[in-house]
Amino acid sequence: MNAPQPESCAPAEGLASPDAYRLAFELAPVGLVLSRHRIMIDCNQALCDMFGASREQLVGQSFRLLYPSADEFERTGARIAPILNAQGWYSDERLMRRVGGRLAGQIFWCHVTGRALDRADPHAAGIWTFEDLSARRPVRAELTAREREIASLVARGLTAKQIARALGISPRTVEVYRTRLQRKYQCGSTPELMQRLLTG
Repeated sequence: MNAPQPESCAPAEGLASPDAYRLAFELAPVGLVLSRHRIMIDCNQALCDMFGASREQLVGQSFRLLYPSADEFERTGARIAPILNAQGWYSDERLMRRVGGRLAGQIFWCHVTGRALDRADPHAAGIWTFEDLSARRPVRAELTAREREIASLVARGLTAKQIARALGISPRTVEVYRTRLQRKYQCGSTPELMQRLLTG
């Protein structure tokens, strides 16, 4: 008795056409962005919906538009470049800002993943995904730019020393900001703060 033959891995007829790839890009359940030097050169509808903006408002604009502040945009870019250079990809959860619509200006948690097309020049060209986490992780405190950065790293379970190294500041400064975050989230310990940041 002959063993069953595996199904072909070749794409079904018509599914590998440029139109099919474009449709897959448009209908992806997460926000997708193609970038060059941190400029959005294309995006899908999911990203537009997430940030409350039209494609015309986003394409051709810097990623700076999606960040709560210019400082966070600059520092994030500097922080992820060596990781993209070493690994070719990067992933984190960070606080972003909606551009327009009824929620314009709202800060929300977002899972961001990116891949550099050229590891030697990590910001030259890339593809990025954005996933809105606000439904299960609302932001319940008004934070400064530095507090947002530290909150993102605390939520990942990093120690004060690891956060300090990532941000280029002293561990003592991290502890000061972490204490401020505990006060704003009305909790008494780092594990409790981490839980609050993860659950809203």
